[in-house]
Amino acid sequence: MTSIKLKTPTTGEYEQPTGLFINNEWVKGVDGKTFEVINPSTEEVICSVHEATEKDVDIAVAAARKAFDGPWRKVTPEQRGKLLVKLSELIEKNIDTLAAVETLDNGKSIAMAKGDVAAVAGCLRYYGGWADKIVGSVVDTNPDTFSYTKQEPIGVCGQIIPWNFPLLMWAWKIGPAIATGNTVVMKTAEQTPLSALVAANLVKEAGFPPGVINIISGFGKIAGAALSAHMDVDKIAFTGSTVVGRQIMKSAAGSNLKKVTLELGGKSPNIVFDDGDIENAISWVNFGIFFNHGQCCCAGSRIYVQEGIYDKFVERFKARALANKVGDPFLADTFQGPQVSQLQYDRIMGYIQEGKKEGATVVTGGARHGDKGYFIQPTIFADVTEDMKIMQEEIFGPVCSIAKFKTEEEVIKLANSTTYGLASAVHTTNLNTALRVSNALKAGTVWVNQYNMLHHQLPFGGFKESGIGRELGEAALHNYTQTKTVSIRLADAIF
Repeated sequence: MTSIKLKTPTTGEYEQPTGLFINNEWVKGVDGKTFEVINPSTEEVICSVHEATEKDVDIAVAAARKAFDGPWRKVTPEQRGKLLVKLSELIEKNIDTLAAVETLDNGKSIAMAKGDVAAVAGCLRYYGGWADKIVGSVVDTNPDTFSYTKQEPIGVCGQIIPWNFPLLMWAWKIGPAIATGNTVVMKTAEQTPLSALVAANLVKEAGFPPGVINIISGFGKIAGAALSAHMDVDKIAFTGSTVVGRQIMKSAAGSNLKKVTLELGGKSPNIVFDDGDIENAISWVNFGIFFNHGQCCCAGSRIYVQEGIYDKFVERFKARALANKVGDPFLADTFQGPQVSQLQYDRIMGYIQEGKKEGATVVTGGARHGDKGYFIQPTIFADVTEDMKIMQEEIFGPVCSIAKFKTEEEVIKLANSTTYGLASAVHTTNLNTALRVSNALKAGTVWVNQYNMLHHQLPFGGFKESGIGRELGEAALHNYTQTKTVSIRLADAIF
């Protein structure tokens, strides 16, 4: 069986694929293995899905290779664009079901899940528009030679996505890869495979040829490792932890030296100056850390507040965090649902205990929310020092630390004192301050008087140990193309 009837509280019954989507067909894993998918709100089993092993990765890669070397090569850029646009329209048509499955599987609030699905459609449509605009150039070297460059697809692309934004990462990876003419084998996160499998049905409905997009469920240490080391995968793209990113890079280097892009972890600074609009800053700081339950690689978890407003800020930020509605993610007014898994819950609670042990003050939170599901109270620490684990390591949960600073020079040094460099933010009403600090921060994204405002037109990625390459925008297209130079002699030989 490769599908099952399931229900969500908001949309009722739907058909949930449970197989591996290979060559536009639903198939069982070769070894017949399955694994359970847990509802993080109730800690109950939703269903079981088929697990991809090394054998299934081989089959999926072979399908992608056959498509890349065969019919997909003959599909024009214009047709690729139309397919992506058609897929975006089907995503929009099925927004309620996809959002409900995302909430069931991941635990994010239904309102935010709908926002994610809308962004999925926007991303796919955006890259549909790029498909016929990928061009080379003519290079005038001398009168006797006609030379030009062209951008060609890399080939079969392995893509490994995380559990915090299952559908959004699905689109971020598929969009640019398909627009540039590649084929894809994607492994979803083992914690959250369901929404990507539902969306896979729409790939076939949109009219994509068999083998162009293949979606498999499985574990990183097995299927992910096999994809990273596969000798017939030309490029690997990964979003997740820096630790795993290092392993993937080693596998790529140790196999066929496949191209690599990595979007990794972060410990992002969120800086509030004395002259900032304090109420506006608090709203964005709250959103910056507690959005998606703190499960964001770019979460603004290190909050630096200038000493003139520090006490007032801490008091008002506490009140704002307490106002966040934590609970059933299917309720319309819920802001924060559960963490994704028991493992993640335990990891976050471990950091909270470590913060208490090291002497930081719990302003609010610091404990479990409710008695069922992986819910954690929005947690704010104050009186922190730079050497504390909660200031140095990525927690990936609804936990933040507030520190005081005096001068602009001091806070820039503090903000950059991390191995990460994914995102950052500055809150000030002084444009000169905003520009100076933005230019000084070592981060791939700097938000000014806002936070977590990602858009498919804007490149996203990290400095330092936060990654290699960029997602989104025109920049993402470069991850999936390679430049070929053609030089034609027009005159007779001169030697």
